[in-house]
Amino acid sequence: MSPTFKTIAKFQYSAEAQIIKGRLESEGIEVFLSDHLTIDTDPLVSNAIGGVKLKVLAKDALRAQHILETINKYSVDDDGNAIHCPNCNSSKVAMFSTIKDFKSFFSFMVGFLFGTLPFYAKDKYKCDDCKTEFDIK
Repeated sequence: MSPTFKTIAKFQYSAEAQIIKGRLESEGIEVFLSDHLTIDTDPLVSNAIGGVKLKVLAKDALRAQHILETINKYSVDDDGNAIHCPNCNSSKVAMFSTIKDFKSFFSFMVGFLFGTLPFYAKDKYKCDDCKTEFDIK
């Protein structure tokens, strides 16, 4: 009987998944990445195919999930200090990319039409507690 893998996390880019894969493997957990080569070839399809899937053996899933929970997924500044929400002062703040302004939308359209990567993206931060979106200057 072949071992069964279970998806325990999904990532937009393979670099994130590779870091977590290394952490889990250092704990003795066998890890398999799915769709990472496709996304490395064309990052714009990441959302369409559901991102890079990080899979572990079903028997190791609970232990791997516990290790994932111990890793801080929230943003820090250049000095390693947690970024706090200006609205509720929570440290559960994550960075995301957006194409809401004209410059990033135009870059996206050029990338889409000519099959190249967008050369401009606007990064913002979002609080997981109060859902406030903000910039850091």
